[in-house]
Order: sequence, then structure tokens, then C-alpha cells
Amino acid sequence: MNLSNVFENLPQDLKEEFFEDLLRMPRLRIERIVSRGHGTPKGFWYDQKQHEWVMVLKGRAGLNMEGCGNVLVLNPGDWVNIPARCRHRVEWTEPDEETIWLAIHYSE
Repeated sequence: MNLSNVFENLPQDLKEEFFEDLLRMPRLRIERIVSRGHGTPKGFWYDQKQHEWVMVLKGRAGLNMEGCGNVLVLNPGDWVNIPARCRHRVEWTEPDEETIWLAIHYSE
């Protein structure tokens, strides 16, 4: 067993958003995402085959889910469950500090 900490070993160079699998199984993936001023590229929407439960642990972000009508602002501790095939995108993350996400991708 290895003890790890989601707030340690953060990438120093965040020219691009950082994605890291913490655990991967056939119908489950737990991912750490680190952002700083990143968002989903214009015109692109995520449309995933699996459900995604996502929480902001540090920082802030704006999440847009198609048809929702407004951008959800996620602060530390806020989470949302995104059903499979629900098109969504990250509109923004804090530019001056890391936004650390915990994402759980799962299927039933």
C-alpha cells in the first residue's frame, strides 16, 4: 500500500491542464485534474459514455452543462454528478491559483 496526498506533487508547469489517473478499474476511474486559468476549448463539449462525479477541492471553476442555461460556479467542496452523454464544458478556472478537481468516472 502506498499513501498519497492529492495536494502533493502538483505539476509546476501548467501550460496545459494536468490529468492524472489515481485509480483505474474496468467500470471506475478516479482522476485528479489540476487547472490554472484553463477551460475547455471554444466549441468543444465533453460527451462521455460514463457518468462523472466531480468535486472542486481547491480553487474555483465555471461548469456549463448543455441546456442548463447558466454556468455553475464550483467552489471548494462543491460537487456535481454529470450523467453519461450530458454534454458539458469548463468555461473557466481561477487564473492565479491551482484548481484541483477530483473526478470519478463510473458506469452502472
